[in-house]
Amino acid sequence: MSDRSRRHARSVVALATIPAMLALSACGDTSSDDASTIVRTTTNVAGAGVVGIERDTAGLCALPQPVDSVGQQGDTRLVVGSGRATTVPADPQRVVVLTMTALDASCAVGTWERVVGAPTAPLAPTAPPSGLLRPDYLGTGIAEIAGVGPEGSPDVDAIRALAPDVIIGGDALDPAVTAQLDGIAPTVLTRASSSWLERSTLAAAAMGRRDAATRATEQYRARAETVGREQNSRITEASLVRFGADGTQLLGDDSFAGQVLAQAGVRRPGPQLGETRALPQDDLSDAEGDLIYVMFDGQAGLERGTEVMDSDAWKDLGAATDSRVFSVDDTVWSGEGLVAAGAVLTDVSNTLNGYV
Repeated sequence: MSDRSRRHARSVVALATIPAMLALSACGDTSSDDASTIVRTTTNVAGAGVVGIERDTAGLCALPQPVDSVGQQGDTRLVVGSGRATTVPADPQRVVVLTMTALDASCAVGTWERVVGAPTAPLAPTAPPSGLLRPDYLGTGIAEIAGVGPEGSPDVDAIRALAPDVIIGGDALDPAVTAQLDGIAPTVLTRASSSWLERSTLAAAAMGRRDAATRATEQYRARAETVGREQNSRITEASLVRFGADGTQLLGDDSFAGQVLAQAGVRRPGPQLGETRALPQDDLSDAEGDLIYVMFDGQAGLERGTEVMDSDAWKDLGAATDSRVFSVDDTVWSGEGLVAAGAVLTDVSNTLNGYV
């Protein structure tokens, strides 16, 4: 583990607040080692500084990208998804997406304005219980897309009414539902067992923008390397803890957040190498790190997390003692898309060498 005294001498970042619950905190950072110039925040949840609420989503989604020239067969193209090949329009004009990864992909490759239907989702604990719930990090335009039911339980009648020319979903759908969707429009299914980057690329391919997804992926990887280099990421171990209604998870290398951190060269604590696993209630030691990123899965996760983080056992962790616990947006850090990954990198850049 890195020397904590060295961490305290690094530049710090001001943190923002959870929407609709806390007052907005001022933002800024400093490169000075003078303690009098350090920007602190009084905004926190159970001692954790809250990160990333002041995201600038203006111009976030890519401009429309050229349609793929390779693979066209007249006005159509063949896209190979999970266990089957589907003939789709070469340049779809009306797209329904059934996963947040596909919705994120539409933003990343500039086709989001062609998306006529998208899933709704339970979002941050403080999100208002009204309207169409979408991840805030994707911006307000995407929030206005018509809803087609929650991810995993699409409203077939609502989809039919939107008259899409292609539907993009996942292979976890009930086969009977998939058959109904096939009767509405060509349906491309991504494979749940594939990586989030593979699913993003396939979704983009179904929208005729595989090349754009490849370019966006290259840009993401280059940025991750830059963030890692600028933050000297290899000297810091970052712990990932996600609180849910039924327990607490240590997010491993198999998690979206863990993979983005790895891409940026951020080290992970030994107990968190490998697969995501449960954190025992009676032993929080495996949550330790040079710093800890915490996520809350819904209101129940927030309540559970607050209870744990108010405990003496949590407060005895070195990262908590050093004021190096950061609350990050669960919809971003569990987002599984290129745009979400970029937002995670922004959070990492703003916090890896910071403290509350």
